[in-house]
Amino acid sequence: MATRARYKRRRLRNRAGIVWASIVVLILVTVVSVKSIGLMQKAREYQEKEDQLQQQIEYETQRSEEIAEFERYTETRKYIEDTAKEKLGLVYPGEIIFKNTDN
Repeated sequence: MATRARYKRRRLRNRAGIVWASIVVLILVTVVSVKSIGLMQKAREYQEKEDQLQQQIEYETQRSEEIAEFERYTETRKYIEDTAKEKLGLVYPGEIIFKNTDN
């Protein structure tokens, strides 16, 4: 009978150990889950910021190309002629200017 009592005590201790181990595992799983959710949110935020920065890079690249194109245009004879006609009202000899009277 003493062996049976020892057997029951060991069995109860084993069950208690299993219960405690299960509780610890559940706590760890919960903590890891909560932390992973936070990390996923941060990853989403960083992805959105990266997308915004990529769009800004594309915009600035396009803008710099437009500026470079305008710079090349300003060095042409056509730009000089257009500016002289618009701002100074100059014309070539014998050139006829038609003005719009609808304004």
